[in-house]
Amino acid sequence: MSAPVAAVTPIPANAENRYEVTRADLPLSCPMPGMALWNSHPKVYLPIVDDGGESVCPYCGARYVLRD
Repeated sequence: MSAPVAAVTPIPANAENRYEVTRADLPLSCPMPGMALWNSHPKVYLPIVDDGGESVCPYCGARYVLRD
């Protein structure tokens, strides 16, 4: 008998005002992969540069901060 597979819970889209991202998350989009999309806005790609760079989603106002 095998062990039950754990369900993966997606990150709620538009649930926070600030997200810290790393270079592994680039190219940056809002909503990000792994976020629940059913209640979100259209996917948009956001420009973000250098460590400490920031970008704001024009749809939901979420602020993304690049941290390495």
